[in-house]
Amino acid sequence: MYDTSKEPVWYGELRTARGNTILIHDKDFPEASAGRVYLYNTVRDAVIEYAEDIVKVNLHDLTEEELKAAKAEYDANWLATRSAFMQQHAGWVEAIHAKPAPAPKKVKVEAEEVASDDDDDDVELEVDSLDDGYDDWSDDDDRN
Repeated sequence: MYDTSKEPVWYGELRTARGNTILIHDKDFPEASAGRVYLYNTVRDAVIEYAEDIVKVNLHDLTEEELKAAKAEYDANWLATRSAFMQQHAGWVEAIHAKPAPAPKKVKVEAEEVASDDDDDDVELEVDSLDDGYDDWSDDDDRN
């Protein structure tokens, strides 16, 4: 089974009735759909989403000698494909590895003093008389 707790990149072999394939798992890959896992398939030269319960029982660690041979043979293609895959999924990768934003600091708002009813005496209102400069009040209501 792929284990990225010791190394960030795991090289292993998928053994099936169709044949054996070297697969690579990178812990920096974005999370796949529930119950699935992304693995680089060296035969297809692509990162493929596998059903985890089906594939994990068929994954086997490589010996030191097999690991060195796999790295020598597949690293160039692996790195190119990984780079393209990570660019396609850049938003997912950033979301997985992003540190949560710090909570905004609460700003204390000083309450403005509210004018009380006692202050009404200090307010002076300027009102012009309604009658100033207007002599023509009609007597519409006084008609017979």
